Amino acid sequence: MGAGVFILALLWALVLLLCVLLARASGLARLSVIFVFLAAVIITSVLLFFPRTTEVPAPEVEFKIMDKFFTGHYVLLIFLSVFFLISLFLVIINHTLEPIYAKPLQ
Repeated sequence: MGAGVFILALLWALVLLLCVLLARASGLARLSVIFVFLAAVIITSVLLFFPRTTEVPAPEVEFKIMDKFFTGHYVLLIFLSVFFLISLFLVIINHTLEPIYAKPLQ
């Protein structure tokens, strides 16, 4: 996705907000909702029909992803896994060994 998608999303979010705010106004300000909507339609059509990029895409450069912190990631994964298993064991022990007191008879 390019920057144009985000520009259009931001434009229509602002138009929607402005239309909601102007719809609560009175008098001529209430009719300005039409002009705001038409301006957004014109800006959207200009951005869609006159793109700035070329028709031929630029050649892509191949990136090679290198994980230089490989050992650190696995140490962190092992630490979190051991911590999770110990916590799970303690929760199960605490849940199963909770004392249940007898209710007194009347």
